[in-house]
Amino acid sequence: QVQLVESGGGLVQAGGSLRLSCTGSGRTFGSYSMGWFRQAPGKERELVATTWSSSSAYYADSVKGRFTISRDNAKNTVYLQMNSLKPGDTAVYYCAAARSDWRNPYYWGQGTQVTVSS
Repeated sequence: QVQLVESGGGLVQAGGSLRLSCTGSGRTFGSYSMGWFRQAPGKERELVATTWSSSSAYYADSVKGRFTISRDNAKNTVYLQMNSLKPGDTAVYYCAAARSDWRNPYYWGQGTQVTVSS
């Protein structure tokens, strides 16, 4: 059992930065691959980034080179560092935990709003 809670969303100007945090509970936190989704109204949910280790990180093409996912298993926390933000990044961002199939995560956070102004 893993419970996830996101924080760090907010309103920023284009070109700015935010760091999202996702804190989890559960003894098996470190056994999950962690990732971030985002969804804007009327849009399909999009997988943004995932990580199991530094060698296995995945990024959507739309954020590659701007976002960085990392995790600290000792703190039961996964981060999404978001730099050079664009208005198109505006969405609700969700933390999720999976084993290997990112089409069907096991656990979800409640979401945190990120708004990027022009």
